[in-house]
Order: sequence, then C-alpha cells, then structure tokens
Amino acid sequence: MLRGLYTAWTGMVNEQKRLDVVSNNLANSATLGYKADSVSSQSFDQLLTLKIRDGSQAYHNQAIGTMSLGVKVGEVYTDYSQGSFRNTGGNFDVALSGKGFFTVHYTNASGQTSTRYTRDGSFQVTKDGLLVDTEGNRVQGTGGDIRVNPNAKSVSIDKMGTITVDGEVVDKLLVTDFQDYDYLVKLGDNMYTTVDGATEKESDAAVVQGYTEQSNVNVVSEMVDMITITRAHEANQKMLKAMDSMMDKAVNQVGRLG
Repeated sequence: MLRGLYTAWTGMVNEQKRLDVVSNNLANSATLGYKADSVSSQSFDQLLTLKIRDGSQAYHNQAIGTMSLGVKVGEVYTDYSQGSFRNTGGNFDVALSGKGFFTVHYTNASGQTSTRYTRDGSFQVTKDGLLVDTEGNRVQGTGGDIRVNPNAKSVSIDKMGTITVDGEVVDKLLVTDFQDYDYLVKLGDNMYTTVDGATEKESDAAVVQGYTEQSNVNVVSEMVDMITITRAHEANQKMLKAMDSMMDKAVNQVGRLG
C-alpha cells in the first residue's frame, strides 16, 4: 500500500509539470516567434526485487521479478516548426520562412553582453540609428550592429536579408542556424542561447519584410491537453485518498480488540 501511495504521488507531480508546460504555452500563444514546449513521461527505472536471505534458496539473494516506482518527467522539448505569418506592413518587421534565428547582442542588468538568438523579428530603429528588438537589444548584421538612418524615406529588405536604405545597401541581417537544436537552451524574453557542442551552419531561411511570425501554439490542442491533465491529476488524487483510507482501516480498525 505504501508503494501505491508513492505511485499516485509521482503521477500527481508528473501531471503538475505537464500542466506548467501547457499553461506556459497558452500564456505565450500571442508571443511573436514563440515555439511551443512539450513534455514526455516515462516510468521510473525498474528495480530488481530480491529474496533476501531466503532459506528456500540456501540463503542466497534471488531475483523474483521487477517493480515500477511510478512515473517521472522524461524531458521537456521544443517544437521548432514554422508559425503562421501576419502582415503588418512595417518596414522593420521581418519573419523567417525556414530554419534559422535572428542574431542579437543582449545586455543584462550588470552591463554584460552576450549573443542570443530569436525568431521574433519585430524590430525598430532608435533615434541613434541602431536597429534593435522590442527589448532594446541590438540586432546583428554581417558587419556587426546594424545602423539605419532613422529619417530614411525608403527601406527594403530582400529575402536574403540585405537591407537597402534610400537606394544604398547598409548591411545584411545575420541569420544563424544550427546542426542540432538539442544544443539550444530556451531563455526568457523569447530568446535562445547555445551550450558547448552547438555547431552553426548556414541558414536557408528566406527573410520576409512586412510580416511577423506568430507562435506555433495550437490553442485548441493545448486546451484539450489541459483537460486531460486535470482529469489524470484528479484520478491520482482519488487513488491517494483511497490508499490513505485503506491504511487507516488497517492500522486503527483491523487490529482493534473487542
């Protein structure tokens, strides 16, 4: 019965983690360029059940089978599939059709800078002429920070990411792709960073001006998952209560003297 309590508890913990992931997806369903997360579940590692000092086997430990210790979260993984495009008409709103990420220089509260990656192409130009994202991080081109005349009359960005301002080419958006997305880590502010082992490769994505990429979250599917998770959590909760009731009767009633 104690094992039943533990198994039901692991089920509740697993469903809570799944609910956290689904809730985060729903909260970011309107976030530009957001990629939905999913979570896999797996059983705990099987443990060998042994007869310990059993006389029938000359007091040698003998395997008598296996037992499961419940369920646990396998991994949280990201779906990098393409999101839909929305027409904004903005000169500096760009979307990527294909695999790859825009490259930005991120500055933290301590003033330290690092390179990060994003699919959110909602950019703007500061009064100093720097092309930045919505958080003020500097968008990178092949020549470093991209600078654009804030008073420019015409701006065009072709599918290769080449930026032309008033008929003059000023830079090209730096679009980065990777051999294996398992080496990417999702951060806050809709950004990604890399870990040791990440290998860059040339991106084949086409840059589309005047559009932004929406999140790839399927709201209906996430809501269905939320209902399923809630029911599974309730089932484990009921099992926990049933086990508790059985233990109460075994301890307080079965052994009671008349």
